[in-house]
Amino acid sequence: MRCLKHLYVTDPRDDKQRILETKGGLLKGSYCWILKNDRFQRFRDDPQSPLLWIKGDLGKGKTMLLCGIIDELEKESAKRLSYFFCQATEAQLSSATGVRAKYDTQEEKLFESINAWVPLTDIFMDMLNDPALEDVVLIVDALDECKTKHSELLDFIFKSPSHIKWIVSSRNHCPDIGPRLRNATHTAKLCLEDIGSTICEAVDAYIRHKVDQLICEENYDDKLRYAVQHYLMSHANGTFLWVALVWKEPADPRVPRQHMLTKLTSFPAGLDQLYERMMEHIINSDDAGLCKQILATVSVVYSPVTLKELISLVESLEEFDQDELKEIIGSCGSFLTLRKGVIYFVHQSAKEYLLDKASNQIVPSGTTDQHHTIFSRSLLVMSRSLRRDMYNLNHPGISIDDVRQPDPNPLASARYSCFYWVDHLSAA
Repeated sequence: MRCLKHLYVTDPRDDKQRILETKGGLLKGSYCWILKNDRFQRFRDDPQSPLLWIKGDLGKGKTMLLCGIIDELEKESAKRLSYFFCQATEAQLSSATGVRAKYDTQEEKLFESINAWVPLTDIFMDMLNDPALEDVVLIVDALDECKTKHSELLDFIFKSPSHIKWIVSSRNHCPDIGPRLRNATHTAKLCLEDIGSTICEAVDAYIRHKVDQLICEENYDDKLRYAVQHYLMSHANGTFLWVALVWKEPADPRVPRQHMLTKLTSFPAGLDQLYERMMEHIINSDDAGLCKQILATVSVVYSPVTLKELISLVESLEEFDQDELKEIIGSCGSFLTLRKGVIYFVHQSAKEYLLDKASNQIVPSGTTDQHHTIFSRSLLVMSRSLRRDMYNLNHPGISIDDVRQPDPNPLASARYSCFYWVDHLSAA
């Protein structure tokens, strides 16, 4: 446990649960095709096939597919399974008792050096080489979103013992990792575009499920049900993300039944075109200025922020309470989603669109200036909030296990600033 604390890990199980809740849950009908896929079965059953690379364009459901694979493999009691989602902030690399000999002498210093990768991979490789370790499957989602040491990670995967099985996913066009995975020996490659009809069937199953849910909840007639389902199926083009974004319109209880189909058919096919329409809607809305400030801020922060943290970083939001702020965030198209008071992008591609194709609209002065704004606001919020002994501990020698967070937490609005002010200074 001491080792885990010093690693400052995020629990991938929590990351998986957050992903599933944010995306509306996992539908077996949208991923069960993989269990019958020849390449997946060959990878699973052939001891000479240690690596499966699943690749596809954005919005094709790779993350949810891996969540489904994880659920299915967890049902097999003989399997030893570990996984990591690259959009998470930290990786849990080890927890076995075999690391104790090296760890006891160095403790947290082992993980604080700029060379921390070396001892961590040595420890992990020792674990994987344990002869008692059998039927191990390691899964890494969105390898293309691993921004640091991805080359070293690939080296580690290729050098790991042959009895260890890996499943990795990425987008199609990844110049840093694609060629290496394509040229690797004993690698099973599954391109989702090569099985387009299968993916379209999975998307259709997802659409039928969403429409059935809506019809049951709202008691809509069969004619409207068919029209909605037909439009979504004929325009989805095998893209889960497009359906998920467009679906927010018919699922909105504020949309009158008689206008639902008109609203729905106004959405263009294609993700970029859809994002453009969402951006146009924001620009023409009454909250355009506030929405652009919110999008500019969440586009450059280094981790998802809470409502209180967002208010502290954007001066013009200070006059709003949290309920009003939730409504304003709801006006930010479908770029953002709110879960348990934390603001997330609905998908990595939404953030990429804002920074790459809409930056002149949300950050016309440039991202460097936006980083400077957040740095300045961070200094202000810290100067307003921080003081000696904020939790009224009185005794500086108190054990961390005995510390109880006050309610309300006096650090709630300053947490992000305390962690990341220097990163924004560096980027400014």
